[in-house]
Amino acid sequence: MPFEPFNKVALIGLGLIGSSLSHAIRRGKLAKSISGHARSAETRARAMELGLADEMHDTAADAVKGADLVILCTPVGTYAALAGEIGPHLEAGTILTDVGSVKKCVIKDVGPHVPAGVHFIPGHPIAGTEHSGPESGFASLFDNRWSILTPVEGTDPAAVERLRAFWEACGSNVDIMDADHHDLVLAIVSHLPHLIAYNIVGTAADLEEVTKSEVIKYSAGGFRDFTRIAASDPVMWRDVFLTNKDAVLEMLGRFSEDLSALQRAIRWGDGEMLQEFFTRTRSIRKGIIEAGQDTAKPDFGRGGGKEGAAD
Repeated sequence: MPFEPFNKVALIGLGLIGSSLSHAIRRGKLAKSISGHARSAETRARAMELGLADEMHDTAADAVKGADLVILCTPVGTYAALAGEIGPHLEAGTILTDVGSVKKCVIKDVGPHVPAGVHFIPGHPIAGTEHSGPESGFASLFDNRWSILTPVEGTDPAAVERLRAFWEACGSNVDIMDADHHDLVLAIVSHLPHLIAYNIVGTAADLEEVTKSEVIKYSAGGFRDFTRIAASDPVMWRDVFLTNKDAVLEMLGRFSEDLSALQRAIRWGDGEMLQEFFTRTRSIRKGIIEAGQDTAKPDFGRGGGKEGAAD
């Protein structure tokens, strides 16, 4: 069945995800018009130059007026204030969603500001690169990636299906789960890896016996891949760790236990344990490729495309 376009989609925030949504909406003709808002005048002007919106507004409140789909595309730490601002201007029947990497805090921060008759359906497209800003977006960012919806109790099923159809039209596969489960899963597949990447890059930068030139010169190994992840938006990731701290700390505890086991194996020369562990974990990579979430083809950082790591 062809997708029935929204009359007006309001994109609040026009960084990587917001700008990519604009391109995906244009590609699929998923909205009759796009309204946009960004905090800085510079970003608003650049977004208009790039054709990311048909109308750009200085305030989020003005951007959402008349919209039947509103998507919050800013760091999750901004959601409470944004929800308070736009709440009085949301019309009955409007779908309000977001793209944040954490869901429990979004429900807590946004939910109280949602008027009766507005369908609040938190969401999370698991797609991204290390780039940011309105120039960083591209229409295929969501293709064959997963978007997760975490509707709150009592949400109109028809609205959920409408939003599901939107994400599918953007190229995504869609899954539905509760917010607690989402935050636990993302803590291990996304949040902890980013924390580890930031830490490894920071440790390398602090080592006095390794000069900066040597770190850069020899970064064709695993360190290079960590630097790409650690180049992600620092404000966004600050908010993620502060708002999903319970799940992240639980996963960090499990990781620390496994790391201690590896430390003991190395210390005592337990090659059998190391080989068994590495063989078991190697299969995870094969599973990711078989699931279509990456390709086995190496590019060694020289592919030149915009596609990057998933969020």
